[in-house]
Parts: sequence; structure tokens; C-alpha cells
Amino acid sequence: MSEFVGYVNGEWIPMSQIVPDPNDLGTTKGDQVIEVERTFRGKSFRMKDHIDRLYRSLKYVRIEPDITHEELLSASEEGIGKNLPLLDQGQDISITQLVTRGPATGARAWSAGPPNVYIKYSAAAAWYAEFYLDGVHGAITKTRSYEPDSLDPKVKHLSRMNMSIAELEANDIDPGAWPILSDKHGYLTEGSGYNVMLVSEGVVKSPTDRAMLAGISRATVLDLCDQLRIPSSIEDLQPYDLYTADEVFFTSTPFSLLPVTYVDRRPVADGKPGPVTQQLLAAWSESVGIDIVDQALTDAKLR
Repeated sequence: MSEFVGYVNGEWIPMSQIVPDPNDLGTTKGDQVIEVERTFRGKSFRMKDHIDRLYRSLKYVRIEPDITHEELLSASEEGIGKNLPLLDQGQDISITQLVTRGPATGARAWSAGPPNVYIKYSAAAAWYAEFYLDGVHGAITKTRSYEPDSLDPKVKHLSRMNMSIAELEANDIDPGAWPILSDKHGYLTEGSGYNVMLVSEGVVKSPTDRAMLAGISRATVLDLCDQLRIPSSIEDLQPYDLYTADEVFFTSTPFSLLPVTYVDRRPVADGKPGPVTQQLLAAWSESVGIDIVDQALTDAKLR
């Protein structure tokens, strides 16, 4: 085997041969749900939690794939074993499950099917490594999150044009900045594929999940706070809370946790990664048996 293999509707084929069906509503409308995981030291991290959420999303959007929760979980783990031998020493794997509505007659959702099921694998790329050292810049955008009465944010889907527009807008505000979205009431929600959290007077705070996807990595941070006896809360947060925070960070599966050092061109505290952020990163690293920052810096050839 000379390249990574992936799963398509029950078959394992080389990743280079996985081609989306051009008539699938997943291709034409973004009508698909997705989950992304990674490994640490070759072992999947919270895979079951991700698959649980995938099947909740599938139930909500009324896509019924011909594979059970347990079968998809087993296949996802099987693929890790198939692809691990292709990694360089010290690398890990990124795993993506995609379930589409399937090809449709007349492009209507009620005529679509059967669903297509994909599991894709790649070496986990540390494109974000430098941000562990200097932090990410964030920018609060005018482009907002979807409202729950339009499309429930608990569904992890790929119909996310608003997030692409928010990314462009954030870059206009501060070149290279990552977007921070809010709801129609002005309360903070999330970024484009990551959760936003802050530290104020020693308390780690997260926005409520009324209009955002409550991430598995966000949940991991809250679990770590409990273990480390760091106070935490879930509450409505406004831009004011970011501007006056002692620390800000983003959470997501690929990078776990990244410090945010500027918001809307304003420094967060002294403009450097903060001590609680570093404490949480260290605890996460200890829990998975690898130095997350060192691995990323090594992969990116920054160390």
C-alpha cells in the first residue's frame, strides 16, 4: 500500500480514487453531515462522542445511511489501523466521516438517495503550529451564525457559506484573523469550525450552545477545568467580554486549543498566550500521552 485508503459505501479504496458523485445533493447543495477526529499516538480521541453526534445530526436532517452507528465506528477504527503504517514517526492521523443525502431526481431532497458514506484519512497537518507560540488574531464579524429556527446549530453540516463570508470579513478587519461570529442578539457564538472561550478573573467561560455547535474539544476543556479545579461557566457572552478578558482561546479537533492574543486588533491582556491557556494545553497533552505543542512544532519543522 503506497497511499492512504478510505472507505466508500463498504469498500476500501485509495484516497486518490474517492470522487464525489456530481449528482449527489451533498455535492450540489452541501446536503451532508460531517465529523472530524484525530489520533494521539495512533489512538483515536473521543471517536465515539463524534459518531454519536453524527447520528444525532443524521436523525435531525432525515438521512438514513445503510450502516449502523456501531458499524461506522468499527470501520473508522479499522481505517486507522490500515493507514498508520504510512505515517512518519511522530505523526498522527486525521479522520473525516461524511454522509450525504445521495443523488436526486430533479434536485429535490425528497427524491434523493441512497445516501453515500465516506470515511477519509490523511496525515494530521500542523498548519496551525506557529499559533501556539504567538497566538491567533480573532475578529468579530457582522456575518452571523444561523439561527436555531432556520437550521439548528447542533447539526454539523457543510451548508456553511456564512462561515466562508465571515472568514473573508475577518481578513478584511485584520489580515489573517480568524472570524468570531455572534447571533442576531449580539451574543457570541463560535468561529468557522472552532469554539470560542475566554478566561476572566480566573473563570473559564464559554458561550451558550443556543446558536452554535457545542464542540467535543470545548467539552474536553470543560472536563479538564473540573479535573484541575478551575472554575468554569457557560453563559451569554458579548464582544465586551472578549475585549476585557484576561485570556481568549479557540478549541477544535485538529489543534485542540489555540491561544488568541488579539481581537479586532486589540491585544488580549498583554498580547501573549496566558497561563490558564497554557495550563489547559499541558493537561490535555498529559491526558493523551504526547506534548501537543511539541508535536505540532516538530511536524511543521519549527523545532
